Amino acid sequence: MDVRSSLSRRGFVGGVATAFGYLTLSPESARAAEVLMRQGAQPADRPFAADDYDSYAKLASNENPYGPPESVMNAMTQAFKYSNRYAYPDGNLVAEIANLHGVAPDNILLGAGSGELLSIAALALLEGGRKVVGVDPTFMTVYQFAAGVKAESIRLPLLADYRQDIPLMVRATRDNWRDVGLVYLCNPNNPTGRIVTAAEVKALLDGIPEDIPVLIDEAYHHFVDDPAYATAMPYVTEGRPVIVTRTFSKIAALAGMRLGYAVAPPKLIERLRPHSIASINAIVKWGGVAALRDTESQSRVKNVTLELRQKTARELQGFGYDVVPSDANFFMVHIKRPVQPVIDEFKTRGVLVGRPFPPMTQHLRVSVGTPEEMQRFVSAFREIFPATAKASGEPGPG
Repeated sequence: MDVRSSLSRRGFVGGVATAFGYLTLSPESARAAEVLMRQGAQPADRPFAADDYDSYAKLASNENPYGPPESVMNAMTQAFKYSNRYAYPDGNLVAEIANLHGVAPDNILLGAGSGELLSIAALALLEGGRKVVGVDPTFMTVYQFAAGVKAESIRLPLLADYRQDIPLMVRATRDNWRDVGLVYLCNPNNPTGRIVTAAEVKALLDGIPEDIPVLIDEAYHHFVDDPAYATAMPYVTEGRPVIVTRTFSKIAALAGMRLGYAVAPPKLIERLRPHSIASINAIVKWGGVAALRDTESQSRVKNVTLELRQKTARELQGFGYDVVPSDANFFMVHIKRPVQPVIDEFKTRGVLVGRPFPPMTQHLRVSVGTPEEMQRFVSAFREIFPATAKASGEPGPG
């Protein structure tokens, strides 16, 4: 363990609290909690003062750059009057979610963002060293928590077009079916933005043993425009062992407030619930209700995001760089060199972009920001990268 030469009061108190917290957890949960602490919760991982942070074009974390709409801000502001209460009206958030998806309240589990729900699923379903099957790269939380509870991850490569290989996923699950506790599908996938079609999701569910849970992460569902895509929610009402997670961190612009939910059959929810911390506060619950109802604001965000994503992709392609087709609020561009030094170069120009995603180590993930932020990104890109032969019209290597 690294020991810092100095400890802040917050760091000391936090460390003591964490140590006492570990005493109340099972060994598996304690290891998973340690993984969670490493996921950006330390002050050293957030090195920006407020003024500095505000000066950057923030294209690194797939957030909604416009912030919560007025309807959500008003609801959260009014909910501050409950700040001093334990038992408070919460806007019936669970019932609102259940009504939206045509399920019962006992099909719903709230979480502090969908990331917490992915970790809960790993804790609940990978006990005893059971395996998780998924692709690489994808959103890593499930794999990180699997490692935390000493479970194995079976990580499958993407296809040449960066889509998820569903037949391979079916084969890997069937070949290991005695040991598989969970299949993980991020749809659209993060970091590529590529969808798994409705037909492919059905092929996956029909092709694996019917008792293996499948976790389908729909964090970017609201940005999809491809008619071949469909939500997996109907499989829950069919009683299949499917867990669908959603988040308010993306199109609803509540990333800093931490709210998400899982929809699953009641028996699966009851397996997950003991691992939930139930840490959702009054303010964000009221904000969540308002966000669910304000579909007009979400539609506006979707439209401007897709327009900017397509415009930026065309500019990069015109400059000679390939862009992976995306159905999310981000995209990947093939920069033809290692990505980490490029991330640093963008930062020196006031633009924050995505981290490396091995094994796609020459692809840069870029979130779609405001029009001004995207212009800053394109200008920085042109400074960092030369025009290629493809863009200049010069003959490439034979």
